[in-house]
Amino acid sequence: MINVALPKGRLGEKIYDIFEAAGYECPSIKEPNRKLIFENEEKGVRYFWVKPSDVSIYVERGAADIGVCGKDILAEYEPSVYELLDLKKGVCRMAVAAKKDFYDDGRNTLKVATKFVNCAKKYYASKCRDIDVIHLNGSIEIAPILGLSDVIVDIVETGATLKENDLEVVEEIFPISARLIANKSSFKFKTEEIETLMQKVSALIG
Repeated sequence: MINVALPKGRLGEKIYDIFEAAGYECPSIKEPNRKLIFENEEKGVRYFWVKPSDVSIYVERGAADIGVCGKDILAEYEPSVYELLDLKKGVCRMAVAAKKDFYDDGRNTLKVATKFVNCAKKYYASKCRDIDVIHLNGSIEIAPILGLSDVIVDIVETGATLKENDLEVVEEIFPISARLIANKSSFKFKTEEIETLMQKVSALIG
């Protein structure tokens, strides 16, 4: 039995559709219910829904053999897992955004608002830029507007929210998409099953 942690929400549903098409269906997952765990013994697969930011924890600690999470989570938390496959869903980017008239002259410490503290620190360390990180959990776009920060580091999909708040992307840090990850111990003991699943899924995403 392969235990699969899927992120709750639209992305998880899209990913399940790929797994289903690859021959790892579990019909009960599509029934209207509040269950969180679903299994198909015949196909040797058990799915469970978890909060997207928790997928890597379930996989790293072995509660799940494999899981699906965004590259942003992997970059931020650096869990000890294997990254097996880019599933090419949930495509967006980690970026720096600022007010349209902002110019960084490099003289003062740059105030950066973000919920991706480690991503921001690594990025600016690579540029040898001195920063003051302000950790926020939501509505990050208003930080530069209210003068709390100079810039923000956040996930950008279409850029519509930035535009509506008179912000713009000034630097792109890295591309983001959903990744298939595996527990290191599970991969060792269930290599054949996981690789077979991976090949079937890979064939579908091209």
